[in-house]
Amino acid sequence: MLLGLLLTTALAPGCKDFLDKEPLGTTTQDNLFKDPTNAVQAINAVYDVTAWDQGPKWGDPSGQYVAQTYEWMFGDLMTDDSEKGGSSASDFLPLIELKTWNIPPSNQTVTTLWVHSFTGIARANTVINNIDAGTIDAGLKSRLKGEALFLRAYFYFNLVKGFGGVPLFEKTVTPAEASNVSRATIAETYAFIEKDLKAAATLLPEKSAYAGADLGRATKGAANGYLARAIMYQLGTVNGNNHTWQEVYDITSTIISSGQYSLLANYAAIHQEIGENSSESLFEIQFATSNDGYGPISVGTTNNIFQNNRKTFGYGFNNPTQSLVDEFEPNDPRKEVTIIKNNDIVLGILNPVDITQNATGYFNRKAAIIAPNAPESGPQNIRKIRYADILLMKAEAAAQLNKSGEAIGLVNQVRQRAKKSTRPPGTTIGSLAYEPANTPANALPDLSPSLSGSALLNAIWHERRVEFGEESLRFWDLVRTGRYLSTLPADVRARAASHVATETSVNPMPLLPISLNDAQSWKLPQNPGYL
Repeated sequence: MLLGLLLTTALAPGCKDFLDKEPLGTTTQDNLFKDPTNAVQAINAVYDVTAWDQGPKWGDPSGQYVAQTYEWMFGDLMTDDSEKGGSSASDFLPLIELKTWNIPPSNQTVTTLWVHSFTGIARANTVINNIDAGTIDAGLKSRLKGEALFLRAYFYFNLVKGFGGVPLFEKTVTPAEASNVSRATIAETYAFIEKDLKAAATLLPEKSAYAGADLGRATKGAANGYLARAIMYQLGTVNGNNHTWQEVYDITSTIISSGQYSLLANYAAIHQEIGENSSESLFEIQFATSNDGYGPISVGTTNNIFQNNRKTFGYGFNNPTQSLVDEFEPNDPRKEVTIIKNNDIVLGILNPVDITQNATGYFNRKAAIIAPNAPESGPQNIRKIRYADILLMKAEAAAQLNKSGEAIGLVNQVRQRAKKSTRPPGTTIGSLAYEPANTPANALPDLSPSLSGSALLNAIWHERRVEFGEESLRFWDLVRTGRYLSTLPADVRARAASHVATETSVNPMPLLPISLNDAQSWKLPQNPGYL
């Protein structure tokens, strides 16, 4: 049973730098937190799960295999920003099911999201429940507990957005107890997440307090950033915890005033190696390259091979739509940084688009990398929350609070940075240089100071779409702002609407099916509209 897992401290190395350490041998929970090296390995094992995208179902004695899952399969693919792509229209059935809302409870991509999230929660609970009794340095103990609380909240946030209310575990559950668990409500699940994030924020250091080898660990800013994001999502969906936009405004203001973050000067560098753990990064999943292949025992990710051009080394999924391309204003440098079109030169390599193996004529340039040693071991970190998001969350909160001038100023910061971007690296054959974009002076003008009300909100939502294009935020933005169902074809809309959460919601919140095996073994009620 998944939640009967005990932590294995022989770490499956899933992330680079601080996670890329050799196993120290077998230990027990009794002595795990009496040694600082073992204690760090314990929290590293929780980070490790954030990097999993497939592999065996941990804790399952039958060794059930779970298929690939990536956040773009939900955040991009299920929206008007992306089509499936791949070798043909029939390639990768679970993605077809997601795109069309024909999702059975056995959908492998959804099952993996569920399985890996609860594996991460189980590992986080091992740290949270045992570290206080440890004899390691008090400062390290406090930090590691903060990291575990943040990560437990991270996994639960991914669950509640997709599945609604889920079982809440503050300790490891034995197989005997697993059949008696119950689902919390959406509001109760969010309250649990908020409690963890607030506790984490008090325990975690600021980003600047970490040594270079520890960059990428959870920080006070990351905890507050996810807290703001969780509250903002509730404000547009199930707001049973009675949140206000003032809270989002205050939390994002705290992050901004910390002085820990700034916009990276060149937008084109954000998703490149030079942009990893940069001044703009609040949290990102760490990866490196190796010769490892598929499975969770790897320091790299398969995320890139799934999105890269089949004419180079990829599988060609997650194709940006014409709708997304058209959203960019004239001469916005972010379009070329986000979109690959036919015969573009990407990282010094010609990228022809074979329309027989592509759904739209475009690829996601943000996921483009030079082929690693093993195609399944991409080294590119996955950015989860950026400082630009903090600025635009505060802008949206300010607009909702009738602080139009302040909202406009925050959006203009993001637009002004974009205007200064170079072209993406490697737009000449054999080169990796950043060539000038030569953006005209009249491109991306500041928002009009007279904007207010719905016009201002629409401008902010436009900015979010182009700033975070292909970064897996579109689905959640559309749902929380009440625009999602209207973007779908009529037949898909009807199916999505049949799966909307039954709890009182500001806007319709369609839910994924709970993994069939766990719904049955845990005796959990299934989400609306699923058998």
